[in-house]
Amino acid sequence: MAEPAANPWEESLIADLRANDGKPSRGPLEGQSLLVMYTTGAKSGQRRRQILTYSREGDAYIVAGSASGAPSDPAWIANVRANPEVEIELGNQTYEATAEVVGEPDRERLWNAHVAALPWFADYEAQAGRKIPIVRITTKGSPRPVG
Repeated sequence: MAEPAANPWEESLIADLRANDGKPSRGPLEGQSLLVMYTTGAKSGQRRRQILTYSREGDAYIVAGSASGAPSDPAWIANVRANPEVEIELGNQTYEATAEVVGEPDRERLWNAHVAALPWFADYEAQAGRKIPIVRITTKGSPRPVG
């Protein structure tokens, strides 16, 4: 599968994540816990890349399809629904994983925990006018080095 098209800002951020154990060292995202998730496009079948802020539930990674409060779900939500097998990159390690769009009542519980961990998400549902999808990512097997 082809790699996603290069975006200079994303490429710089990912290099910074790899060099700093998954936390940017500069810019507006400095110090945030970020992961890079690779999905398969629901329509295109092409490899797609998302850089996402996450919270944790046990061993799982929790991400929100907030699109920063946009009125529509981000495209990667459809990708996960169609193709739940994903790859995530944390720092300089890559994991095979399964991503699940969580239904109620777990979605509400995980949303509240996500907002408690990442308070700037609190206004996104009202701003978006929609329920923000929550995705639980569960890694499989041992990590391997990036690259």
